[in-house]
Amino acid sequence: MSDSTIPPFSAALQRGPRPLPLFLEMLRSETADAPERRAAALAGLRAFQQAPRPPRSPAAAVLARRGRATLHDYGQGAAAGRPVVFVPSLINPPFVLDLAPDNSLLRWLAGRGMRPLLVDWGTPAPADRGQDIDAHVTDLLLPLLDALPEPPVLVGYCLGGTLALAAAALRPVAGIALIATPWHFAGFGTGARARIAALWQAAEPTCAALGLVPMEVLQSGFWRLDPARTVAKFESFGTLDPESAKAQAFVALEDWANAGAPLTYAAGRQLFEGFFGDDLPGSGRWQPGGRPVAPGALACPAIDFVAQGDRIVPARSAAGLPDCHPVAAGHVGMVVGSRAPALLWHPLADWISRVPATR
Repeated sequence: MSDSTIPPFSAALQRGPRPLPLFLEMLRSETADAPERRAAALAGLRAFQQAPRPPRSPAAAVLARRGRATLHDYGQGAAAGRPVVFVPSLINPPFVLDLAPDNSLLRWLAGRGMRPLLVDWGTPAPADRGQDIDAHVTDLLLPLLDALPEPPVLVGYCLGGTLALAAAALRPVAGIALIATPWHFAGFGTGARARIAALWQAAEPTCAALGLVPMEVLQSGFWRLDPARTVAKFESFGTLDPESAKAQAFVALEDWANAGAPLTYAAGRQLFEGFFGDDLPGSGRWQPGGRPVAPGALACPAIDFVAQGDRIVPARSAAGLPDCHPVAAGHVGMVVGSRAPALLWHPLADWISRVPATR
């Protein structure tokens, strides 16, 4: 099978890795001495593109808006009790926390009588180019929290946890839980940070011209973390029954991983240069809203769920909270994997239920 046999990467089939040309370049490199593996991965890619996709569950009702950002209420309104605000990463869509009807942390918590709320950062326009990570906290997240009747529990996932820590330094919150959250960016290691710096150096002129950092730039960075695994998972997918539960779970997760709005140019620059390059959070020099953030000095209950098998946010980059709960899973698996309910959902729900009332 040659590359020409891949279905056209048109509007009707934008369900493969994003962007497809970069994936094919990586595929050629990883399978240079194994044409049979290349054929298997291409067959898996074709099967993935053609796999059936049931409609996603509709997003929950919007409780508050601030600019392009919205806050969705997955509970039963105020009657469900104290708000628990989930802050997702700026990278990839927020619906990983509501991936499928039978795999939704938010709907599971709502079924236990809690009131989970989800931040959706929306899609930035080029005119938003100057909105850095600090502004996402002060201009978008804090106004959404201010719309609530009482201080919420914050739950931040990935980079969303980094932003949630900043919000907790600027507003009273009942408690904060971090999930696979980076804080000490030096913990990514010299090699990974050098590769990330090289990626930004190559992409920055185009991003500056666009006023945005396309998802393609971020996706290529994820692939560089473990290219062999990226190829292998498509090889494996080609052997699955597309109607099987395993195949459907794979499709749902990969559709999420290959989707996402761009970052504003300023947020991308701060992420690449200020966070990965200079480790502003981990070195104590990040001051969103003019106030330094010290995770260990928060005036509220705090817990850090750290994935021990995380290839995206290494455990050594965690904030180092006194209450650290290790999770025997990977970055995404801890949230949506088959063992996620036992490893994360139940411990998180139990912790939230023990956070003291603030009234």
